[in-house]
Amino acid sequence: MLKVNINGVDFKNPVIGASGTFGFGAEYNKFYDVGILGGISSKGLTLNQRDGNDGIRVYETPSGMMNSVGLQNPGIDGFIKNELPNMRKLGTNIIANVGGGCIEDYITAIEKLRGTDIDMIELNISCPNVKSGGMAFGIKGNVAYDIVKEIKAMADKPLMVKLSPNAEDIVNMALMCEKAGADSISLINTLKGFAIDPYKRKPIFNNIYAGLSGPAVKPIALRMVHEVAKAVNIPVIGLGGISTGIDAIEFMMAGATAVQIGTINFSNPMAGKEIIAEMEAFCKSQGIKNINEIIGCV
Repeated sequence: MLKVNINGVDFKNPVIGASGTFGFGAEYNKFYDVGILGGISSKGLTLNQRDGNDGIRVYETPSGMMNSVGLQNPGIDGFIKNELPNMRKLGTNIIANVGGGCIEDYITAIEKLRGTDIDMIELNISCPNVKSGGMAFGIKGNVAYDIVKEIKAMADKPLMVKLSPNAEDIVNMALMCEKAGADSISLINTLKGFAIDPYKRKPIFNNIYAGLSGPAVKPIALRMVHEVAKAVNIPVIGLGGISTGIDAIEFMMAGATAVQIGTINFSNPMAGKEIIAEMEAFCKSQGIKNINEIIGCV
């Protein structure tokens, strides 16, 4: 009933643990068998190990949260050696989320991933381009086109490109990524936000601005998924504020082939299992025999 296919990869259901919120799977496997998920997107991986940002990293907001973790991760080599073997034992699809500070870092990271038994690559183009004044690769369509084209030429697994809602034009960004060879698109990444400590009269985060996620961003994410899905001819994976099975159904009706769940995992570690069950219950109640029937129906 819930099976979907993304770029030739079969998913037992459309629910994927979102990058940066699901660790490498083992953390949530203590609460339920994460093998029931359609897939898991790894923590954002960079070429070299990163310790992440200093100071406050997570801050609660009304209907959501802000984070400035800074892509803390073991690096590509550490992932391949220590994390991937354990992820493979979980019994679900493994998506390697890859970021970088310059195109050379991305290229080297993808080279190292060649030949490994990941199922897909998710290219995080929200990372600041250190060689271009810090503007993220995912802001301007022509910059995104260049990096996606380079990576696609050398990737040996389907390439999903994760879009930033802070892009100048989200639809043009998606079209440029498709033109460059992206096999699928995921969106949205976090929105740029700002928080102040009024008693200290200073920003909450050392990096000043931080990423906003959670239910508060859902209407924006849903709108962007709908716009992009209507414009491209490749699968779209929707994320942004999904907390329930009905939220996930809405994203699929908007055009998403699958969804990723993120912030909800922090407040409800059982969310993945519950969302799958809620989606199944909805389909049964509505006489939907195949979830693919509703993709893009709105």
